[in-house]
Amino acid sequence: MTDATYTSSIPVFRQMLGSLDAILAKAATHVAEKSIEPTALTQARLFPDMFPLAKQVQIACDFARGVSARLAGAEVPKYEDNEQTFAELRGLIARSLDFIGSLSATQFEGAAEREIVIRPGTPKERRFNGQAYLLSYGLPQFFFHVTTAYALLRHNGIEIGKRDYMGQY
Repeated sequence: MTDATYTSSIPVFRQMLGSLDAILAKAATHVAEKSIEPTALTQARLFPDMFPLAKQVQIACDFARGVSARLAGAEVPKYEDNEQTFAELRGLIARSLDFIGSLSATQFEGAAEREIVIRPGTPKERRFNGQAYLLSYGLPQFFFHVTTAYALLRHNGIEIGKRDYMGQY
């Protein structure tokens, strides 16, 4: 039987990263058709103190890889997060999907009870069991950044809707 932590994480990350890739593809087509400078979108922010689109995509990918790796007991891959173009961001999503796809369901056995220790941008560490880490921290963080990326593109005129956000399920 497949561990519930696996089925609650990997398929969700795949679905939403797939939808993020598809909306970035639509954005790339839009800027090309309208002769818009791509950085007008990749560096777009909803408010000056928020991260731009490129950083939202990078962080979403970081959470998908990091949460998956920690739950699987694998090493968290390190990426430079220097992608700026639509092609580079889509490449990051592809690499992230490849990584999470390389994790087997058996690696997640007992993940709900596994202790996860993180330092979220601070020297203080946070301790969770795997289930709390996934449901109370990892997935909400991941969805925040995917949703913000969607909102940035929609706000800037990309014709996307709920079906685009949801992707293939």
